[in-house]
Amino acid sequence: MRIDKYLKVSRLIKRRTVANEVCEQGRVKINDKVSKPGSEVKVGDVIEIQFGNNITAIEITRISEHVTKDDAKEMYIIK
Repeated sequence: MRIDKYLKVSRLIKRRTVANEVCEQGRVKINDKVSKPGSEVKVGDVIEIQFGNNITAIEITRISEHVTKDDAKEMYIIK
């Protein structure tokens, strides 16, 4: 799954266009490498997202095309 879509589906970022912009600005890393919006993610990958001065690191535990709001939190573990 593309990183921008994963960020939206997992509800880490509210809209896919915003996720796309964040990736283009170089504020998202997959396994310590700066990612583009089309970069593929898989279970076990570690994603770092920079929100202002804060950096949030998560590990992907599940990938799904459609999830409910409650199930979205089960798609990752906060590191």
